[in-house]
Amino acid sequence: MKYISTRDDRTERGFSEILLEGLAPDGGLYLPVAYPKVDAATLERWRALSYADLAFEILSLYIDDIPAADLKRLVSSTYTEAVFGTPQIVPIRALEPGVWLEALSNGPTLAFKDMAMQLLGALFEYELARRGQTLNILGATSGDTGSAAEYAMRGKRGVNVFMLSPHGRMSPFQQAQMFSLQDANIHNIAVEGVFDDCQDIVKAVSADLEFKRNYRIGTVNSINWARMLAQVVYYFAGYFQATAHNAQKVSFAVPSGNFGNICAGHVARMMGLPIERLVLATNENDVLDEFFRTGTYRVRRSAETFETSSPSMDISKASNFERFVFDLLGRDGARTAELFGPALARDGGFSITAEERARIGSFGFVSGRSTHADRLATIRDAWARFGTLIDTHTADGLKVAREHLQPGVPMLVLETALPAKFAATIHEALGREPERPAALRDIESLPKRFTVMPVDASRVKDYIVQHVTA
Repeated sequence: MKYISTRDDRTERGFSEILLEGLAPDGGLYLPVAYPKVDAATLERWRALSYADLAFEILSLYIDDIPAADLKRLVSSTYTEAVFGTPQIVPIRALEPGVWLEALSNGPTLAFKDMAMQLLGALFEYELARRGQTLNILGATSGDTGSAAEYAMRGKRGVNVFMLSPHGRMSPFQQAQMFSLQDANIHNIAVEGVFDDCQDIVKAVSADLEFKRNYRIGTVNSINWARMLAQVVYYFAGYFQATAHNAQKVSFAVPSGNFGNICAGHVARMMGLPIERLVLATNENDVLDEFFRTGTYRVRRSAETFETSSPSMDISKASNFERFVFDLLGRDGARTAELFGPALARDGGFSITAEERARIGSFGFVSGRSTHADRLATIRDAWARFGTLIDTHTADGLKVAREHLQPGVPMLVLETALPAKFAATIHEALGREPERPAALRDIESLPKRFTVMPVDASRVKDYIVQHVTA
């Protein structure tokens, strides 16, 4: 299995090479040369597998330069009941007729990002030891990626983490999860801007190829293919739990900001998983919903990016979106490069043609938008009718899921995080505080360690230089 960039660079690379890379040298994102196809017999065989064994089977289709025994060991030690709380790892539960919640938030940081990040930490440590190298991870977070990455990488040999976050724009719980870590290899940088500013800095630093090579810069954001690949697994796992046989189809509703989570669903569907619809749910920052409704991708400026009660989706420049557009355009790297390079820089966005827009339906995508009032109403309804407490992002997903239900097609809403991470909004909705694990009850009061910086890639580079040895 080889990988190519979504842009002009057609050089084929192996998995272990792109694992530590993040962005391709031309600024594009990596995708496999072709998606492996899964037939009915394989689906039937996979149906009875444990989550770890299913993950090994799926990852083996994409990873052929790590010995199978080593990959199986890494996967088996990652997806355990001890780490994720249940033997199913991602159990589903019925909510209302035709609607299920798939629990993705039972990991160490109570968010779905743990599902991939725990494996990524193991893969990084393995590959760096195999090469005798070190890696300096540069990432951006709007809330949950940062803590998931830091908990996965803390104490890992040969790895430093430099995580950018928008200063003052995460929930107090999210901030405390990151900033309270005292591990020497963890560095938190609070940027005086929005998430998109943080993401732009990561891309700018990664685009400086000399700096990237000299200081061995890698990424853990969902622009890293390995992370997205790990997320593909829970689409298959959810499907098998919700169906009795492979003639059935399901739909998935996915709260979406940076397009990474739902892009993993796109990959699963391209592989042959029987997915009827991929329901994309945004909050008030609705750049993705606007695209799927109109065919126009219009990036918002920082001043136009709303601070909402589902902060992990306060994103107006979806970096993973390029992967889907590449497939939508028939894998035309030159056109993808034009749209996400010059057109985006010049015009602040782009519009696809009517013919290209007509093809969106063949990929199963539909979309919708949720507001703060919608979130409160959905949280109250789920609690009053079903005794189920959901977080703000999952509420966005459930609200939009209900708008796209189809008779006879189970709808799986992907849970994004546990409600404990967004206590203020839960209290506003229900007048009560969400429960949290005992170990995290007083996390906001722990000493915090972070550095505040302006929106300036050169300042971030200087900070990295001061804290690592080239």
